[in-house]
Amino acid sequence: MDRQLVERAQRGDREAFASIVHDLSDPLFGLAYRILRDQPLAQDALQTTLLIAWRDLRRLRDLDRFDAWVRRILVNACYRESRDRSRWQAHVRLLPLEMPATARDDEAVVDRDLLERSFAVLSMEQRAIFVLHHHLGLPLVEIAETLGIPPGTARSRLHYATRALRAALETGTEVRLPVAEERLA
Repeated sequence: MDRQLVERAQRGDREAFASIVHDLSDPLFGLAYRILRDQPLAQDALQTTLLIAWRDLRRLRDLDRFDAWVRRILVNACYRESRDRSRWQAHVRLLPLEMPATARDDEAVVDRDLLERSFAVLSMEQRAIFVLHHHLGLPLVEIAETLGIPPGTARSRLHYATRALRAALETGTEVRLPVAEERLA
């Protein structure tokens, strides 16, 4: 993010913040959606993130860490949204009738459904780590800093998330692996 733009927004420039929102909304929504797997919840988490960012921007000390700061706010907003709506809901997307379905299309739908059900096995914390690492490509040390957790905890969550996903995908069913108890540092 452009440091000068962040500085202007920090001084209360609404147009600068609007520009930041314009640049960050889509990537942040994508991240929230991948964590929550629910469009309305992801939109709520994004809105909460933007409100908190505007409200607390003056307290941000290191302007170069703005992106990590906003991601941390977003992940915490996703945690809150998930706790508030702890029940999973099925979402069905209507496909156009004009297009004849091919065997390949059917396989893709089955694969996406299996991946979606397998991803639902993960805890919210594991999902956040998995998405930050595999979707954004962030190293575990940076993820740990962003989320305010020890690097070992980030590695552990990624390990158990990967293991649970692999088991669910191999069996084709939802398998809940025990989550390792994390010790407070």
